[in-house]
Amino acid sequence: MAYSPKSHDLHQDRDGAEVRSIFDVVPAVTARPMRLALVGNFAPRKCGITTFTTDICEKLRAHHPEVAVEVHALDDPRAPLAYEGVAGTIACDDPEAYAAAARRINESGVDAVWLQHEYGIFGGADGEMVLSFVDRLAPPLVLTLHTVLSEPSERQRAILRHLVTRASRIMVMSRHSRDLLEHEYGAPARILEVIDHGAPDRPFGRQDEFKARLGLTGRKVLMTFGLLGPGKGLEHAIRALPAIVERHPEALYRIVGATHPNLVARDGEAYRDTLAALAQELGVARHIAWDNRFLETDELLDQLEACDIYLTPYPGLQQSTSGTLSYAVALGKAVVSTPYVHARELLGQGVGSLIEPHSSEAIARAVNALLDDPAEMAAMQRRAYARGRETIWPRFADATARLAVAALPDKAEAPPLTATPGLSAVLAMSDGTGMLQHSVGVVPDRRHGYCLDDNARALMLMNLAQGMPAAERMKWSLVYASFVQSAWNPDLRRFRNFMRFDRSWCEDEGSEDSNGRAVWALGQTYECAPDEGLAAWGLHLYDEVLKALEPLSSPRAIGFAMLGACAVLRRDPGHEASRKLVEHGGDFLMRLLGEGRRPDWAWFEAVLGYDNPRLSQALVEAGMALGREEWTGAGLETLQWICAQQVSAKGQFRPIGSESFHREHSYLPFDQQPLEAQAAIEAALSAWNATSGAFWFDHALVAWRWFFGDNDRGAVLADIATGRCRDGVTPRGANANCGAESLLAFQLSHYALMKLVHEPSTSTPLNREGDLLEPARERLV
Repeated sequence: MAYSPKSHDLHQDRDGAEVRSIFDVVPAVTARPMRLALVGNFAPRKCGITTFTTDICEKLRAHHPEVAVEVHALDDPRAPLAYEGVAGTIACDDPEAYAAAARRINESGVDAVWLQHEYGIFGGADGEMVLSFVDRLAPPLVLTLHTVLSEPSERQRAILRHLVTRASRIMVMSRHSRDLLEHEYGAPARILEVIDHGAPDRPFGRQDEFKARLGLTGRKVLMTFGLLGPGKGLEHAIRALPAIVERHPEALYRIVGATHPNLVARDGEAYRDTLAALAQELGVARHIAWDNRFLETDELLDQLEACDIYLTPYPGLQQSTSGTLSYAVALGKAVVSTPYVHARELLGQGVGSLIEPHSSEAIARAVNALLDDPAEMAAMQRRAYARGRETIWPRFADATARLAVAALPDKAEAPPLTATPGLSAVLAMSDGTGMLQHSVGVVPDRRHGYCLDDNARALMLMNLAQGMPAAERMKWSLVYASFVQSAWNPDLRRFRNFMRFDRSWCEDEGSEDSNGRAVWALGQTYECAPDEGLAAWGLHLYDEVLKALEPLSSPRAIGFAMLGACAVLRRDPGHEASRKLVEHGGDFLMRLLGEGRRPDWAWFEAVLGYDNPRLSQALVEAGMALGREEWTGAGLETLQWICAQQVSAKGQFRPIGSESFHREHSYLPFDQQPLEAQAAIEAALSAWNATSGAFWFDHALVAWRWFFGDNDRGAVLADIATGRCRDGVTPRGANANCGAESLLAFQLSHYALMKLVHEPSTSTPLNREGDLLEPARERLV
């Protein structure tokens, strides 16, 4: 029966993974231009992945000009090449080159990155240098996996699993690879797409014409193409030749392709010489034609057209992709092949002939059967050509363009600025003890109990919250204040932090940062609490703590405490203990800045941690409180620097990810957390109070919109109606959990932004909310 392309139309496999039919032709896959960074081996480098990457580039440009492709070519420093028309090169064995390339790609503002992966093309053991590269990429990552091993080493498995966690979409070229990724490597079915390897579109049945061009008229031509190496199984094909030429003396086996360069570097041409010696020994040397070159695609296709039967006698059965097999089928060649993964899927239903591996007898039987029966060979060739219509380049370009577009985040719209978040999510996380730390999805998780950090923040929120009945707000203020009160351990002169659900403390002394944040909450309560009794409590405990608290050494703990002291000074400028705390903290941060900064790093430390803008904010507020202009200036300068690091080339907020912590003079884009957006907004408010500069409103608005999908993954984190907020942005989108820190960061961000919006002297016209001043990133260049 003739092969029917209809059997490969778009469908859902029973396990849910989508299989693309490349007959789904869409002339334009996106209504807006898209920029794509393509990473892999590239011409003039010579290998199969080079051909594939180069083909992707050329075919997308030809068939989908709305997708602009920018190539970042992997280069081998041992044999460097000159690349034309590329955006950049990456020395494949240099970790710094990967870091520089990732930064270059991020700063280019591309919409997505498409990475070709094969273990051998990246530096390090099993190509492990690719991991630090993908960790640094901010745009959505599309992977084409050219090898998916069913029995990988532990390191190979770990590398591929990590790549899977980073990918927004994964392309494979066989259903077998798709199944392995889902069941063995933990890839979600929804991100997996099977797209057949692309192939040329040429007329059928021109063997005689191209045989004449090559001087092969009258010959029965067998052919194998590719980089030569022991993994090709060519010795089995050569051993099959005596039985073939005995019945068909006009048969000629053309072995086309250079020896693999890695093999040449190690052994010279010893492998090719061994094959030639074998042919001589078997008496078939004159039936073999060697073409020891890596052919450019057009010449390869011409030579393929001249053959009758294409052989792929590969002994290894794990190969999931073979470009030349795809080419041979698309050109309508009869194929005799061992049943490796790609061959099993492409040659089924009589498209080709599958034979057992390591068997010269099987090769001879299959080839002779076809040469003995020209009608059957012609029928197989027609079936192959029909199957190849599914994979021709225009169809492949359509499918791959849709793949890239599918990785892009949806555009989300932020609600009106003045819309106030509901408080139901905050209250759902709270009970008579305080606010629980974590959730599973939207459900509070009692297993992890409570912490001082979150209850201090919750108290600060109650001091600002609008739209609650006074009695209810006071009720919850007292719950959170009571938690803070009970956390104080006067014996050790420290606050405790973590409490179990049964109200027993997990520790006698909490972290310095939690202590500093508690001081901040107490100072803010004194300044902002609507109930005077609560404000008085806040000042009383604040004074007690300041007298007893052991000196803090953590920069953030000192910064938090300074912010609390500045709040007290705004209400009581004569509060001496607060003045001393601010003086000590300001001197400390200025010393830290002097030691940590360098020309390209205007920061207090060699690493970027969490809540980074708080250090700058503390200096700004300290300078304003004590009239120290040099402190205010240093705070504004460093805040502007950290703002520049946290705004992408597209003008989106991109906070320093939690994966960056402890990396000197470097940072990564994920995981992005709401706490960082809150810090950016509140620090911008402090800077605006110091300068009335419109930039600070702009930056706060950029950070606010991050909550509503204006981020690297288009992930909508926040819900105005409930006040709920997801725990952050990961390489695959939103973290579905809604912990206390995230809820409170969203809520407190709103109230800080409202202070900017409602200040009567603000220089940003609110009726032009959709037409803001130039993006924050541009202002900082």
